[in-house]
Amino acid sequence: MREFRGMGIDFTKVKRVLIYRLGSLGDTVVVLPALHLVARTFPDARRVMLTNLPVHTKAPISSSIIGQSGLIDDYMAYPKGTRSFRILAGLCWHIRRFRPEVLVYLTRPRGENTVMRDARFFRLCGVKRIVGLPVGDRAINLQLSETQWESEAARIVRSVSELGEIDLNDPASWDLKFTPAEIDRAEAVLQPCGGKPIIACGPGTKVQAKDWGTEKWCALISKLARKFPGHCLLLVGAAEERDTCDRIAAHWTDRVVNLCGDLSPRETAAVLRKAELFVGPDSGPMHLAAAGGVPCVIAFAARTKPGIWFPNGTTHRVLYNNVDCAGCDLETCIEQKKKCLASITVDDMLAASVEAWRGQSTFA
Repeated sequence: MREFRGMGIDFTKVKRVLIYRLGSLGDTVVVLPALHLVARTFPDARRVMLTNLPVHTKAPISSSIIGQSGLIDDYMAYPKGTRSFRILAGLCWHIRRFRPEVLVYLTRPRGENTVMRDARFFRLCGVKRIVGLPVGDRAINLQLSETQWESEAARIVRSVSELGEIDLNDPASWDLKFTPAEIDRAEAVLQPCGGKPIIACGPGTKVQAKDWGTEKWCALISKLARKFPGHCLLLVGAAEERDTCDRIAAHWTDRVVNLCGDLSPRETAAVLRKAELFVGPDSGPMHLAAAGGVPCVIAFAARTKPGIWFPNGTTHRVLYNNVDCAGCDLETCIEQKKKCLASITVDDMLAASVEAWRGQSTFA
């Protein structure tokens, strides 16, 4: 019998689990291993996720990513950042009505005061046991070396280690459990590729500070077309990125499939796993491609510490230049003119793409 440390609670008898996670596409993908662990630990429990409503047209909600995977049974909506007493009282009522025996806290820490305020709120809602509360060293991504920090996925798994162990290098930990309909949809939209091997590109991002620039993507795609003759170019992203991707597609010399706005996040993931290589910025599609085991080549802005949001796995090439203003956490970079990204050249990305395609595994 597995029990919570010091609590004497039998895992197998827990029937209701509330999972708290805020964020959008990438934020949801990085908690997949933890969600698999929760599902394995509480196989007979009803698992409900408390998550935020979408805050951006390019930021899909968690339910559109987890879908019918069986990892989550239902959702509760939370308007992120709300201070409305009426909304919070209503949320508290819904949580009390659900009567969760355990809350698994997977939301990224936003300061000790906020975390403790969350804990008080959940206890007011009747939650007696919280797992994974990000306090102490669980609130930070540990520094692994002079140039690398612990990934967010690893921090989360470490925070909920009392639930058991999970291997981040096991592809099963990132399994989105696609439905037959999603697999069929992926096969249908890839038919125009005519069976050719695929190079995927997702150049869009909702954050200005992460945007490498359309002209650079056009130049890179032009060079990749010469390096990878006989390949189909697959472009993915939000509907508002279609025109940009059409401009990029004009530089490819073989078949092109532009799927911007045509697919759900899960269908996008099912399509991306068919690619030999993915190129793009730090974005949701990057995480979807990595979850599918696809080597990624990423022009990565130095707004966060290296490693925290890198794609999971050892087959990727992440180009990250540690400039003097690294770690700024800016969403819009005007004064420094995105010099961390500007210093990543098209030829840098081209060389990294060839290395990743050949199976190289060291980071740039």
